[in-house]
Amino acid sequence: MNQHERWHRLLEMVADAGQLDIESTARELGVSAATVRRDFDELAGQQLVTRTRGGVIATSVSYDLPLRYKVARQAPEKQRIAAAAAAMIPAGVTVGLNGGTTTTEVARVLALRTDPDGSPTPVTVVTNALNIANELIVRPHIRVVMTGGTARTQSYELVGRIAETMLTSVALDLVVLGVDAVDHQHGASAHNDDEAAINHVMVTSAARTLVVADSSKIGRRTFNRICLPGSIDTLITDKAADQDQVRLIEQAGVTVVQV
Repeated sequence: MNQHERWHRLLEMVADAGQLDIESTARELGVSAATVRRDFDELAGQQLVTRTRGGVIATSVSYDLPLRYKVARQAPEKQRIAAAAAAMIPAGVTVGLNGGTTTTEVARVLALRTDPDGSPTPVTVVTNALNIANELIVRPHIRVVMTGGTARTQSYELVGRIAETMLTSVALDLVVLGVDAVDHQHGASAHNDDEAAINHVMVTSAARTLVVADSSKIGRRTFNRICLPGSIDTLITDKAADQDQVRLIEQAGVTVVQV
C-alpha cells in the first residue's frame, strides 16, 4: 500500500469511526506506528483531520472525502464505465458533466476520442466541475462551457444559485451524471445538498440522463435526492453490482448496462 492509498484508507476509516488512534490504526494497516503518526500529521496539515494526543478526529460530522482521495477507489471499474458512457455520446452533441471521479474519466475518454477518419470527435461539454474544464480546455475539438457559481473544495464543483440559473437557460442533449447512490425507489442521490440541487437542474435541462455509478453505489440511497428512477434513461455500472438490486432498478424502467 503506497502513501496515496494509505491516506485514502485513513480518511475512509476516520469518516466511519469519527476518530482513530495511532496504535490500533497501525495494526489495522499493517504499518509502523511512526508511519501512521507521520500520516496523521500530514492529513492534519491539509486540514482533512484534526490532530489529537495519540490520534485524529474527523474535521466535521458531515465528512466527505475530497475528490483527490477518491480517485484510487475502484479505478478499473470506473474506467470501463467511462468508456461505455463515452461510447453513448454522439459526435456534435451538447453533453452535461457534473463533478466526480467517474465523470472525470468520461471527460478523459472524450478528450482522446476520434472519428473513423482519425480526426478528433467534436462535442460541447457543459460542466460545473473545475477539474474537468481544466482537462478539456486544451482540446480544440471540445467546446467547454462552465456554469459559474461557488466552488466546493471537496468535489471541485461550482454550485449555488448562479450555477443553477445558468443551467436553466441551456438545453443539453444528454447529461452524464456521477452520483453517490442509486436505487429503484429513491432514484439517484448525493451526500451534499448543493451538489444534489445542481445535479437535479442538469437532469431537468437534458433530453436524456445517463447515470454512471460503480457497484458500491447500487442499491443504496443518501439523504439528498437528485432525481427519481423515471428520470434516468440508462445506468452504467460494473458487473460486481448486486443483481437483485439491478433487476429492481430495471423494473423501475431504467436500462442498466454492466461492464
